[in-house]
Amino acid sequence: MSEPRLEDISDYNTLKGEKKKIVWMVVAVGLLMGVAYMFAYNMLDAKDEAIKVQDPIKTVPMR
Repeated sequence: MSEPRLEDISDYNTLKGEKKKIVWMVVAVGLLMGVAYMFAYNMLDAKDEAIKVQDPIKTVPMR
């Protein structure tokens, strides 16, 4: 089997029909996944739920 050549591809310059719809669907799904990831990252991040630690020891006693 030989490698495909650009001359053999029927819609090299412009995509038409079903292939064009598939390309746009892939782009749209990628964007939706990015938006969902950013929403989940911002909403589910536990920055505000961190436990506050108060350390009353200011100096280490010498023996």
